[in-house]
Amino acid sequence: MNSKCFFSIFALTTLLTSSLATAETKCFLVKENNTMRCHDGEATKRHSPCSTFKIAISLMGYNEGILIDKKHPKIAYEEQDGPCFLEVWKQPQDPISWIKNSCVWYSQWITPQLGEKKFADYVQKFHYGNEDVSGDPGKNNGLTRCWLSSSLKISPQEQLAFLEKLTTFQLPVSHRAQEMTQKILFIEKLPHGWKLYGKTGSGYQRKPDGSLNEDLKTGWFVGWVEKGHRKILFVHYLEDKEKIAAYGGLRAKAEAKEKLAVFLTEKE
Repeated sequence: MNSKCFFSIFALTTLLTSSLATAETKCFLVKENNTMRCHDGEATKRHSPCSTFKIAISLMGYNEGILIDKKHPKIAYEEQDGPCFLEVWKQPQDPISWIKNSCVWYSQWITPQLGEKKFADYVQKFHYGNEDVSGDPGKNNGLTRCWLSSSLKISPQEQLAFLEKLTTFQLPVSHRAQEMTQKILFIEKLPHGWKLYGKTGSGYQRKPDGSLNEDLKTGWFVGWVEKGHRKILFVHYLEDKEKIAAYGGLRAKAEAKEKLAVFLTEKE
């Protein structure tokens, strides 16, 4: 563990022996009040954002009036919306359930309404990673797939900067778009009065020939915890070294919550 992470000896031992440690942790960042509390791993290398990009899509959707509030619009799934890898995706989705269930087809319902130019303009204005929305080579699918193990890539450091702008209302969209996006990112209440906000992302690594390696997953969990005047931002990214059945994003979330517990039990 990088010495810049201020874990107690007990917490460090717990992490090293945890059954969750089945993937190679590439990066874990924690920041509070403009101070890096933890910087562990490679923070500048870019990776596909996968479903963490739903945060950016939410900002676009609310800013354009495509998304109304937390519960509207509610859209029913239809077969032409694409395959459903999860049964829950076959249910009608609204902004809250879209984020909670990480529903791909709802994202792909929003982005075509923006159009290619406006979509690309938003990504550029957000300074979102490499800003490459071209999609898979030769498939002209950037508007609906560029963030899904495809052309768009972002580093953990850039994810953290993006979250910092969101939580301080500094992104180039309306105050309401940022406020609503923050609201639908709420996950749960944690012990000691903390509230957890964030988004997972699950994807696959690429083989040398560019094809997806479905045996080796990637995972993100990005967001923040807050209590009273305190707000702690975090980014966790992992890549598998061996085949593991569970989605990378869910494992990244579990690992990040375990690591964050150290910071949340500190005296104020």
